Amino acid sequence: MRVVRLALPLLAALSLSACGINSIPTKEEGVNAAWGEVENQYQRRADLIPNLVSTVQGYAKQEQAVLVGVTEARAKATSVQLNPGDLSDPAKVAAFSQAQDGLSSALSRLMVVVEKYPELKSDQNFLALQSQLEGTENRISVARRDYNEAVRVYNVEIRTFPAIIAAKTIYGASPKEPFKATAANAETAPQVKF
Repeated sequence: MRVVRLALPLLAALSLSACGINSIPTKEEGVNAAWGEVENQYQRRADLIPNLVSTVQGYAKQEQAVLVGVTEARAKATSVQLNPGDLSDPAKVAAFSQAQDGLSSALSRLMVVVEKYPELKSDQNFLALQSQLEGTENRISVARRDYNEAVRVYNVEIRTFPAIIAAKTIYGASPKEPFKATAANAETAPQVKF
């Protein structure tokens, strides 16, 4: 009887350690951290845009419609917030993605305007901003890839045995949405020419 009393808690602890009770929150926090990095890079891009618009504005005053479009797209992109709790909602993820794609499109139109002004393309401030924007776009791509990998790991964890037991019964976990290219921008990458 004494052996049974000692073995029962040991068996319970062993079975709980194998059912994902600790791995699910760990992986969910990994998804949240990866999403934080995606947001961080989008914010970096949004912070660069006013400087870029100001620099172009000095050279291309007659291109006011494009500059206003970029400013409005930035405002819309920064107004659409996606919290870690919303990462399981496909509609909210799609709305965030659509707002960011609108900003990418507006930036592409701005770069077409830049082509008309050779003196702007040689301006040191513009060159520095161009380099920072290019680096930020690369960082966004890496952050989205890392986020998608964290989502994949989390989604596999909550759907496989034995972690599915804890995922359903204890946490009520639901799959997170990966970051997807929208149909409008999936077929062709935006072209930025300087």
